[in-house]
Amino acid sequence: MWNFDELTTRRGSHCYKWDEPEGEDIIPMWVADMDFKAAPAITEALHKRIEHGIFGYTLVPEEYYDAVISWFARRHGWHISREWIIYTSGVVPAISAVIKALTVPGDNVIVQPPVYNCFFSSIRNNKCGIVENNLLIDSSGRYTMDYDDLESKASDPRTKLMLLCNPHNPAGRVWTRDELSRLNDICMRHGVTVISDEIHCELVMPGFKYTPFASISDECRDNSIICTSPSKAFNTAGLQIANIICNNNESRNRIDRAINDNEVCDVNPFGVEALMAAYNDSEDWLDSLVRYLHGNYNALLEFFSEKMPDIRITPLEGTYLVWADCRRILAKSGLTSDGLTRLLTEKGRVMPNSGAMYGKAGEGFIRINIACPRSRMTEGLERIKDVTGNI
Repeated sequence: MWNFDELTTRRGSHCYKWDEPEGEDIIPMWVADMDFKAAPAITEALHKRIEHGIFGYTLVPEEYYDAVISWFARRHGWHISREWIIYTSGVVPAISAVIKALTVPGDNVIVQPPVYNCFFSSIRNNKCGIVENNLLIDSSGRYTMDYDDLESKASDPRTKLMLLCNPHNPAGRVWTRDELSRLNDICMRHGVTVISDEIHCELVMPGFKYTPFASISDECRDNSIICTSPSKAFNTAGLQIANIICNNNESRNRIDRAINDNEVCDVNPFGVEALMAAYNDSEDWLDSLVRYLHGNYNALLEFFSEKMPDIRITPLEGTYLVWADCRRILAKSGLTSDGLTRLLTEKGRVMPNSGAMYGKAGEGFIRINIACPRSRMTEGLERIKDVTGNI
């Protein structure tokens, strides 16, 4: 029904992913957006809104809140109250506003590297300290949490918040209910509030299940602020819409004040319309997308197994961002992750992300975006093979 194999042309459309890299022959496999057209219901809703012809300040309607509440209830069994929702322009501004609201300069915030690079800048910009609770890697290459280290880091009285990535970018983990509950128990013992970035929550591979952090128990709900957006799953990042979900009145009022202080309290009409169309009318499209992404992942696994066995692929449970362990070939070459990424871009004309941007724990890895038509992904992988085979 939907043709995810269609080779769309994005270069020349003021596209950050495609127009930022120098050279029209580069295949970009870096920044986290997809080379697929949005769901038809979204484009239809946007066309209808454009036909009105007037694009003034936006009053977010009750139907918007209804769409968010209905989606998470039927899709994930998470029941949200209308008053818990604060809309804003994106998940990163949301995280920054929550940190601003719930800390003072000099407080500490825990992160779990290797982790989304904007976590680090959001903490620094609020003049807080970064405390790293590095993830562990088991024998299969799968990442797990280091709870003993977390207990130690959370026990510092200066530590006020923890930034959780659920599902995790770039490690690809979809955290289980038990893992999240254990994390919250530790945080609650030490008065640490959890901010959970759940932007990738719809992009979960078959056999795994996303659990909204706040849905696990009353304790998790009361000790967390959840940041969500349809942007990753429905490829609408440029429309700038996200939600902060918090049931604590005092915290929510402080967050709302920070949203206004940072001037990210207004949203555009297209983001509102797109969210409602995504959550109300695009569920079948999303299910087909996830099946296609899973097919891409399986094709990638087969490719690396046959042609690049020295690069180990971290098991992908969620997101469309593959985390590739290149430490074996880097040890032979003396290159760093940054050096390998530059070589791939300059010589191979393919551009992944360097693992180093996700913290010191990401050194030795690259991140590969597979949210594109399979033929384009395969061409990008061939280019990676050609370069790494000559290192």
